[in-house]
Amino acid sequence: MAGVCRRAVAEGIDAIAFGDLFLRDVREYRERQLQGSGLEPLFPLWELPTGELAARMIRSGLKAKVTCIDPKKLDRGYAGRDFDFSFISDLPPTVDPCGENGEFHTFVYDAPVFSDPIHVRTGEIVEREGFIFTDVL
Repeated sequence: MAGVCRRAVAEGIDAIAFGDLFLRDVREYRERQLQGSGLEPLFPLWELPTGELAARMIRSGLKAKVTCIDPKKLDRGYAGRDFDFSFISDLPPTVDPCGENGEFHTFVYDAPVFSDPIHVRTGEIVEREGFIFTDVL
C-alpha cells in the first residue's frame, strides 16, 4: 500500500475518498494507513442516514446486483437480487439498507457516471467460507 500511495502522490493525487458510513474503527484504520503518506483521507458519506442514502442512490439511477450475503444476517434468497426499492423494502429491520455491517455486498453495473452499462446476468449461487456468493456474468 505504501508503494501505491507514493505513486499516487508522485502523479499529483492528494486525497483518497472512501465510502465508509459509520464504522469508526474502519475509518480510524484508513486514517492511520494514510498518515504521513501525503494523501488526505476523505469520507464524503460519513454519518449519512443509510436508508436515505440507499434511496438516493437508487433514485439517481445506480443499478447493482447483490453478489454476497452473510447468511447469519440475511436469507440466502437475497443473493443475486437487484439492489432496488423492492430489495430495500424486503430487508429485515436488523439489516442496514447499505449493508454497512457486512450483511451484503453489491456489484454496480450501471450508474450516471458510467459511459455505458456493464451488461450482466446472475449466475450460480454458491456457499463458500460461510458466505453466499452469486456470480455476475
